[in-house]
Amino acid sequence: MFALFVVAKVSAQTEPANYTIAVGKFKTLYNNNQPDSIYNMFGPEMTSALTREYFKTTTTQLRAQLGNLSETTFTSYTAPVALYKATFQKGALAISMSLNKENKIIGLLLSPLQASAANGAAAPAAVQKAMDPSLVESPIVVKTLSGTIHGTLTMPKNAAGKIPVVLIIAGSGPTDRNGNSPKLGLETNTYHMLAEGLGQNGIASVRYDKRMIGESQTNNKEADLRFDDYVDDAVGLIQKLNDDQRFSKIIVLGHSEGSLVGMLACHDEPVKGYISIAGAGDRADKIVTEQMKSKPQYLQDEFKTFMDTLKRGHVTDNIDPALYFIARPSIQRYLMTWFRYEPARVIKTVKVPVMIVQGTTDLQVTVDNADKLRKGKSDATVVIIPGMNHVLKEAPADRDPNLATYNKPDLPLKAELVPAIVKFVNGIN
Repeated sequence: MFALFVVAKVSAQTEPANYTIAVGKFKTLYNNNQPDSIYNMFGPEMTSALTREYFKTTTTQLRAQLGNLSETTFTSYTAPVALYKATFQKGALAISMSLNKENKIIGLLLSPLQASAANGAAAPAAVQKAMDPSLVESPIVVKTLSGTIHGTLTMPKNAAGKIPVVLIIAGSGPTDRNGNSPKLGLETNTYHMLAEGLGQNGIASVRYDKRMIGESQTNNKEADLRFDDYVDDAVGLIQKLNDDQRFSKIIVLGHSEGSLVGMLACHDEPVKGYISIAGAGDRADKIVTEQMKSKPQYLQDEFKTFMDTLKRGHVTDNIDPALYFIARPSIQRYLMTWFRYEPARVIKTVKVPVMIVQGTTDLQVTVDNADKLRKGKSDATVVIIPGMNHVLKEAPADRDPNLATYNKPDLPLKAELVPAIVKFVNGIN
């Protein structure tokens, strides 16, 4: 389920009265199968990023899997997030809830209980790790026609003269500036760690919440989103950095889906270098279709029918809820605009030095994608990092322990990654 949370500031063990009322109302409405009424409890931060239809489908699936909500046990409060242990008929989860001043829900996350929950303590929400004290962070904002993009500029405190700056573009899905996504159950701090590693080597960086995620709220609904919107956001940040006299050169770094965004954003912009990390070499529709092979056959068949319809330029309103994560009606026009790009061809248009980085234990983007990108850019620097997975951490090839690293925000980046990036950045004139 969806979640939006701000950084916690104040801790307490007493449940605020307004949270008691809110969680009690949530329980009643959930058990009465009234997801629309729960949705009416949401603040604008939630409703702007989560459609009523998607929430209703997800809640219905949850009730089918776990049954009614029998009890909610308060465990802790760290403003503005209250944590509960939720006991259902068929299992238990942790609930994290956040309210605004109007007592509207601005954060709601149902997640698995961790081992520490054995005595009734719910798993805490992800909290951003502290940045190295030798670095200083400040907000950066770019206005768009539909809203604003918010990010973080990380700088060495004692920078002497102009220094390089790297624009970090996040991967696919509702990912924030740190590489986390409560909606996807993703807690990596990957981009936070990358910014820290670069800063420790005298290189500034900017990382930002994707459009409609975190602080980067816009007037658009999910159905309005197009792939080129992400490119426009990156271009806006490049231009802002180019106007900043503190920087000697701009390098664009795109991770996963952000790799293609970065390639397109480099076109005719004042960029000195481009880095693709875990970037697809095939069109996204081929990648997604390949990933669907791990799903039951009936879902693969329905997805194929959906894709055939999409390629003909038509949307499919009647989609199995099990495919909503990739094919819900509100994102289908976005998929059309994404699927038309061939990364191995787009990379040919990048006129600056290029580095392609790929891990050997990446379950989502395989090493052969790096080979396809290299064929499109024969003079690129290619770095293959043994044992690095899709979230840029050390991981085995076995699926379960590999995916377990997606929820270890304190696990460091693969040791070879930052030195390779630093070497490339410093080698660009």
